[in-house]
Amino acid sequence: MIKRHIDFVESIEEIGIEVWNNLAGTDSPFTRYEFLHALESSGSTTAATGWQPFHVLVTESDTEIEIYDQPIAVMPLYLKSNSWGEYVFDWSWAEAYARHGIDYYPKFVTSIPFTPSCGNRILTQEGIDHTSVARFIYAKIREKAESLNASSWHVLFPVEDEHRVLCSTGLQKRVGTQFHWYNNNYESFSDFLGSLNARKRKSIRKERGQIASEEIGFRRTEGADITDAQWSDFFLFYQNTYAMRGMQGYLDIEFFRKIGEVMSEQILLINAVKDNSDIAAALFLKGEDSLFGRYWGSRVDQQFLHFETCYYQGQEYAIENGIQVFDSGAQGEHKIQRGFAPVYTYSNHWLANEEFSRAVENFLKEEKTHVMEYKKQADKLLPFKKE
Repeated sequence: MIKRHIDFVESIEEIGIEVWNNLAGTDSPFTRYEFLHALESSGSTTAATGWQPFHVLVTESDTEIEIYDQPIAVMPLYLKSNSWGEYVFDWSWAEAYARHGIDYYPKFVTSIPFTPSCGNRILTQEGIDHTSVARFIYAKIREKAESLNASSWHVLFPVEDEHRVLCSTGLQKRVGTQFHWYNNNYESFSDFLGSLNARKRKSIRKERGQIASEEIGFRRTEGADITDAQWSDFFLFYQNTYAMRGMQGYLDIEFFRKIGEVMSEQILLINAVKDNSDIAAALFLKGEDSLFGRYWGSRVDQQFLHFETCYYQGQEYAIENGIQVFDSGAQGEHKIQRGFAPVYTYSNHWLANEEFSRAVENFLKEEKTHVMEYKKQADKLLPFKKE
């Protein structure tokens, strides 16, 4: 008889790179052991930052002596003491709990920290039934939440199929939007521009022309070739951009250096250069057929520099390398006129308190109506020529 067991571990090192990547794969940069371990080892995900690792390992035994030595699933999990760095906003839920004298924190969160990128969250062995594993994990997390007095469990940015699986287990569903760019087999950036209406095409050419007229050039560096000096400069740009908004970046330089070292084949740095000096940079990660724009910084306040470095350079790179999807991150209606289409994103939620769970369920139903209307209106603003 096959039985299952779950372990909650406070460091991904307790699971190990071989077991984790055998189940997670390495196609997605964000669910790789190397990425999550770099977050931990750099001090970005700790109890002190509100991201205490509490990862899940599911094992099976097909013997009567119950030796659970067959790993079948892993899942990133964090015990959160705040809601920073999640990009699925639940601050109002926490405030409602506080008004009623109930603790919202700690809570469980399954996500990639500081990364609003969609992907599988329950990473299973091939051939294992995803739904049965999700149900097993859900039951065990509810038990663990009771023992730790955790208020809830939130699964952020699962892919649509997994979202539906989680809905079938009883978790509530939430819908949001992002903007992604799709490479419709363009042969060049000019070919992409040719698919746009004349007004938007002219606007993009004007923006790019402004950058060129100021003699700002661009340099691409693949991960293995990024120098220590480039990392140092990039990190200063990254910090400066947060500081200009009165904030501090979530990540430190050791994280960036580490992923550049251990997963260099999935890293791309694009620098903006003026007078032989780097003035801005954008860091991209690469999946099997996707490009992810994730981190950006600049030491100058230059009109259109962000659009060129983070969007147009990424689109050109995707076209030249046959990459099909470009996910440039959260937010940004300004992306629409640059060819980024609105897409749905998903999250799933369980709240232990039944009264609040019902209130959240009603809120999510109303929110979904507004999100669907928002996406409908955004679709109408896309700059492509009408067929």
